Amino acid sequence: MNNNETIAAIATGLSESGISIIRVSGPDAFSIADKIFKCSDNKKVSEYESHTIHYGFIRENNEIIDEVILSVMRSPRSYTTEDTVEINCHGGLLITKKVLEAVIRNGARLALPGEFTKRAFLNGRIDLTRAEAIMDVISADNELALKASVKHLRGDIFEKILNLRNEIIHETAYIESALDDPEHISLDGYSDTLKEKINSILCELIKMEESALDGQIIKDGILTVIVGKPNAGKSSFLNMLIGREKAIVTDIAGTTRDALEQHVRIGDLSLNLVDTAGIRSAKDEVEKIGVEKSKEYLKEADLVLFIVDSSIKLDKNDLDIIDLIKDKNVIILFNKSDLSSVIEEKDVTDKFKDLDNLRVLKISAKEKTGIEQFCDLIKEFILDQSISSNNELLITNERHREKIHEAIESLNLVMDSINKNMPEDFMTIDLMSAYASLGEIIGEEISEDLADEIFSKFCMGK
Repeated sequence: MNNNETIAAIATGLSESGISIIRVSGPDAFSIADKIFKCSDNKKVSEYESHTIHYGFIRENNEIIDEVILSVMRSPRSYTTEDTVEINCHGGLLITKKVLEAVIRNGARLALPGEFTKRAFLNGRIDLTRAEAIMDVISADNELALKASVKHLRGDIFEKILNLRNEIIHETAYIESALDDPEHISLDGYSDTLKEKINSILCELIKMEESALDGQIIKDGILTVIVGKPNAGKSSFLNMLIGREKAIVTDIAGTTRDALEQHVRIGDLSLNLVDTAGIRSAKDEVEKIGVEKSKEYLKEADLVLFIVDSSIKLDKNDLDIIDLIKDKNVIILFNKSDLSSVIEEKDVTDKFKDLDNLRVLKISAKEKTGIEQFCDLIKEFILDQSISSNNELLITNERHREKIHEAIESLNLVMDSINKNMPEDFMTIDLMSAYASLGEIIGEEISEDLADEIFSKFCMGK
């Protein structure tokens, strides 16, 4: 990436709105603005003080394109640390495009996705965890995800990783110094000290790695699979939950032949709902494929909603489903509670004797009853299971988790070397490997290709 180029992009959403913002950043930002922005005081943009806002018009070839507000931010006091101009124009799609084209014709180039944030990172304004947190804040679709992203944005992960790296490099430097100057620095008894220190660091990293499961659920949502035999009311329940006819509902058993996916927000949580084909011994070839896909979804599920038709007795299909899900997080929903029930709760719950946290609820998808109780049960169940809304640091980024795992493996090798009384120089190799893995999280040690890959996932104008 050439930082000598001035880049520009629309920083707001591409839809009709009250205003749109065109961001311009780079060494020629002010001179480009001088060419197209005219203010009543006749001053040039390059003459304005930093962090000031000015009213005027975007003109080109003596033609007024739009009436705008222009803000000026001088280096290094800007998002990218470069000279930056932001043009607030009217929010129509055509007028926004025309203002951006005027900026580009006068010396800027169109920014790549995430290029403004990439410049902020490369110029040292933010570390890589904060850069990634920016997109997490933008894409957050529930309160817990937003809170976790804001913690990352304010530097919680950066500070934690930085402190752990400092501890590792301190021990590495001590070993290296002792090896270079054994007359003045002794390593006698040092292995016990190092073992205690590495064990402490490992405990911190393992705790962070274990938080990644909760973090992933918070960020990406809970993969929730709706399962039951044909005609138990799975699709009706899905439609009741999302409030519209997403799934085809008929009295014909086996109507759902393929999985239907839908994202639903319940309080602070997000559910990625999957309505599966009814599981039974199917003769139809297409239905067989649907049943097999249902079983595959069950293997990956974070939570299973087992829909039981309470108006008829349990049969072999119900029992087969129970065998598939008895080691999962399960909520049993007794559907058709508006009809006379022929089974008791214990007829089903007794089949789950080894499941400690089984929850049961009576609903009627047809009459749309039980929805509020279900939402309360979901929040109670999931929060009790794992996710905590307290102030603990959660790892929500898979890349971070992988690098933490690499660091743990390297430090385990250090512990192994200590236990085997290996020479200290063996230990420094693995210590530096852990140091490098943690450095990749915050961007201290990162290749240009990886940086390009990370920032290419950002939205335009950010």
